[in-house]
Amino acid sequence: MKLNEDKFDFVSETERLVIRPLQETDYENWLNEFENRKPSKHRHDQGKIDMSVCTSEWFDNLVDKHQNLADIDSAYIFGVFRKKDGTHIGMVDFSTLERGEFQWGRIGYTIHNQYWRKGYGKEAVREALYIAFNHLKFHRIEAHINLDNIASISLAESVGMEYESTRKGFIFEFGEWTDNLVYFKNSTE
Repeated sequence: MKLNEDKFDFVSETERLVIRPLQETDYENWLNEFENRKPSKHRHDQGKIDMSVCTSEWFDNLVDKHQNLADIDSAYIFGVFRKKDGTHIGMVDFSTLERGEFQWGRIGYTIHNQYWRKGYGKEAVREALYIAFNHLKFHRIEAHINLDNIASISLAESVGMEYESTRKGFIFEFGEWTDNLVYFKNSTE
């Protein structure tokens, strides 16, 4: 594991996964796995996505954008790769909500649907929380989850996140202001 203060250059490994920022050399692997997604299984699964705008140059700009967000402590975006063959299987990210006396962030996570039901999400999110608390120095991490996203609720609970509240009209999506469940975990330090 390393975190270079000059550049967002971080690698963390679990038994089956490598979690790190995307690199320009990941383009074909990243694109291939998005193109191999299965059709959507429910409204919280994007399923197949039109990737025609995602050229190599577009991807290089995305990698630079992720670096810039980390440089200003706004967001930290990690690719999730299968250790045995380097396949890109998803993403985890943190948004800084407030630093100072709060040290508060939000977690987001997605695993490509062709890799569901193998425990990768739980393994990736558990390690991501470790990264958040021990390397990014957050004290509190929240997950904001749609009320009907049973898979995400189950994942949050499986890694020790606790239900705190329901925020009414919290986010504008699906053409309306929707409620979100708030799950949280605090650092033990």
